[in-house]
Amino acid sequence: MTEATQRTRYKLVIVGGGSAGISVAARLLRQSRALIGQIAIIDPASKHYYQPLWTLAGAGVVSRESTERDEASVIPKGAVWVQDAVTKFLPQNNTVMTTSGTAVHYDFLVVAAGIQIDWGKVKGLKESIGKHGVCSNYSYDYVESTWEQIRHFQGGNALFTNPNTPVKCGGAPQKIMYLADDSFRKTKVRSRSTVRFVSGAAAIFGVKKYAEALQKVIERKQIETIFKHNLVEIVADKKQAIFENLDTKAQVAMPYEMIHVVPPMSAPDFIKHSPLAAADGWVDVDPFTLQHARFPNIFGIGDCTNLPTSKTGAAIRKQAPVVMQNVLSLLEGKPMTERYDGYTSCPLVTGYGKLILAEFDYELNPRETFPFDQSKERLSMYWLKKELLPRMYWHGMLPGKL
Repeated sequence: MTEATQRTRYKLVIVGGGSAGISVAARLLRQSRALIGQIAIIDPASKHYYQPLWTLAGAGVVSRESTERDEASVIPKGAVWVQDAVTKFLPQNNTVMTTSGTAVHYDFLVVAAGIQIDWGKVKGLKESIGKHGVCSNYSYDYVESTWEQIRHFQGGNALFTNPNTPVKCGGAPQKIMYLADDSFRKTKVRSRSTVRFVSGAAAIFGVKKYAEALQKVIERKQIETIFKHNLVEIVADKKQAIFENLDTKAQVAMPYEMIHVVPPMSAPDFIKHSPLAAADGWVDVDPFTLQHARFPNIFGIGDCTNLPTSKTGAAIRKQAPVVMQNVLSLLEGKPMTERYDGYTSCPLVTGYGKLILAEFDYELNPRETFPFDQSKERLSMYWLKKELLPRMYWHGMLPGKL
């Protein structure tokens, strides 16, 4: 339900109506009838997106519309949707302030505000995105431009970037590249093309087992890789991308016919400048309990936190029951017992009909679900991503069942 009155006090306030906020609210309401009407979800968005499918939308496999639902349709029954945006945290007063000037008070707070995409931090990107050969899967508005660039590509330089900041779904910057390479081969333009992955990171992947498998994919596809180079500018009229060498600070210009840009990302500004932030700007939480480091009645979950793991929906699915149970324990005056081990998953699409399913924990140890070597490319895992995981998301994770 939406908030029709000027009610301003709740047992629990959740900041953010994305996958983290919705799944925590749903789980809590399934566990405790006492919380019906006592949970507020504050989020201004009118739409909710299943963003992991944007890779396949950008590759022409699914429509972007299939990833969209009305936000109202995913608000759990028994929660109150406050369609507003939080602007300020006042944790000493157990209060958040919103854009409308409303002070919303809570006993417990869950911060699930997601990640901020900093389009403006790459000079010229905002002005050129969606045209001049520049595309990105990191926006519903522009994901179709990726497929337009791929299917009309006639050869030359195709660049795929990855910033030196954390990003949501750390494998996504390279997944679209592998799909583009497949498409170029199908349309017979690959022989007159250079496909290049230019990354601000130091390696293709952080887990040795999967990095070795991806290196074989890169070699098979004859993709050039350049690491520790960060995109800083798009010169659209010259079709040039300017990168900074992170070791030498020298700038390097690279021409392109198409460029898929992954913009830098950071914690939302209203978190960065709040008492909840760690030194790096993210919500400062205990990596195991997800309780805030300084305010015991506050929890953080998902992409907005400083958890040292990849920012994925799969990570949120494992974090949500921990937050739910630990909040319930504190509400009941009991000690917290649930712990999160850093589990995350990156379904790494390596081509049409091929996928490596990377699963690992805080220690970067593989934590594989299936009784086979998940570092091998498999059609079955591709169908898992395309068909099964979206259904699990809408009908299992968001309703708090999975």
